[in-house]
Amino acid sequence: MGSPKANLTPLSSLRVSKHQIPVHHRIPNTSIQHKPLLHYHAAFARESSSASAIESHLAAVGVVDPQWRYTMYSTTHFHSTTHELLCIARGGARLCFGGEDNPGRVEASVSRGDVILVPAGVGHRLLEEEGHEGFEMVGSYPKGCSWDMCYGKEGEEAKVEGINRLAWFEKDPVYGEEGPALDV
Repeated sequence: MGSPKANLTPLSSLRVSKHQIPVHHRIPNTSIQHKPLLHYHAAFARESSSASAIESHLAAVGVVDPQWRYTMYSTTHFHSTTHELLCIARGGARLCFGGEDNPGRVEASVSRGDVILVPAGVGHRLLEEEGHEGFEMVGSYPKGCSWDMCYGKEGEEAKVEGINRLAWFEKDPVYGEEGPALDV
């Protein structure tokens, strides 16, 4: 018996939201590399978007390493050492990107099968879970990258400067040779 298979929405039918989010206080958001927050709506078909199927699919594409299954922290945080790929495997939620007090923030409702590509520096947090089945994501990072936790506090300036040196994706982490990550 093999791994469960994930079915992707064809690129020609995929709806993608792109957001540039301005710097807010000490949260750089997309202001450093100018790569947008990407929301792939229903990239994985609902019936094939289990955590195991998503992990198996991402491993086969080979761009990112799935590292955890969890919800999202309810405190705004960002990563300075890596970009992050979040694939919704169960439930739904309202998420905030950019800092809850940022007039340029993005609040997104996500559900099973959605994918969010969070560039390094973009603040993110859980606002609320939706539904009764529990909210779970598969969190992944580009191969060879380790994530850190930053909170937009004094003393993180050197970490933030390092975002400039991070490579962007040469292949889309979900679709491979083509895909939204390559169209930015």
